[in-house]
Amino acid sequence: MTIVKKFTLSLAGVLVGALLVSASAAAASGGAVEQAGTDLGDRASLQRGAHLYMNYCSGCHSLKYLRYSRMAEDLGLTEEEVMENLNFTGAKFGEQIQVAMTAEHANAWFGKMPPDLSLIARSRGSDWVYTYLKSFYLDESRPLGWNNKLFPNASMPNPLWELQGLQHAEYGEPDENGERHVTGLKVTEAGTLDTAGFNQAARDITAFLEYAGEPAALKRHSLGVWVILFLTVFTLLAWVLKKEYWRDVH
Repeated sequence: MTIVKKFTLSLAGVLVGALLVSASAAAASGGAVEQAGTDLGDRASLQRGAHLYMNYCSGCHSLKYLRYSRMAEDLGLTEEEVMENLNFTGAKFGEQIQVAMTAEHANAWFGKMPPDLSLIARSRGSDWVYTYLKSFYLDESRPLGWNNKLFPNASMPNPLWELQGLQHAEYGEPDENGERHVTGLKVTEAGTLDTAGFNQAARDITAFLEYAGEPAALKRHSLGVWVILFLTVFTLLAWVLKKEYWRDVH
């Protein structure tokens, strides 16, 4: 077997394995996910996402791998804007984004400290995060009165209910075990945003978390165009040099 064939088979095996893992993860988390459609090049979306995250999510979830100063630099915000509008813990400008909630209060309210979300978009994927934010519904059987279609029995309430409104589940026919599964979700009491507006808010938060997982991606994306241009020019020069070098040989 040639090296090329071995490499091709190995690559195919990796891709198949990745697809199987993705399918298993989707099945375990409650079904298919929606396309987030995030754009890290949209600075306005990232700024809106930062504002929404800090106001609705940062009370419980830290971003310990991201500093306020780095966020300001990358998102085009001033120190004053960040410290007055996005910092609710009294942390210094150069410190990491932590939560004000103590471990004692977290254990009393949720049973444990809510997880840090610095890498959630990298570990779960942006589409998963986007769908998760949209999939909360009221469920009286849960301790906090909320559940999530994508991630069943999630131990947190819907942090965006004020924006989305109150959402209830729609159930299908009982299966062979007599269990009824959630087939859809319906907003029964409107929030402050309409459907399109809330979808955009969820997309903005997802984009911000995608950025938080790898802040260097913004710079890498901006440099990518110049790298492609350089390689194009370099290839052209190499071709011209090759033609000139071999001209007398032939």
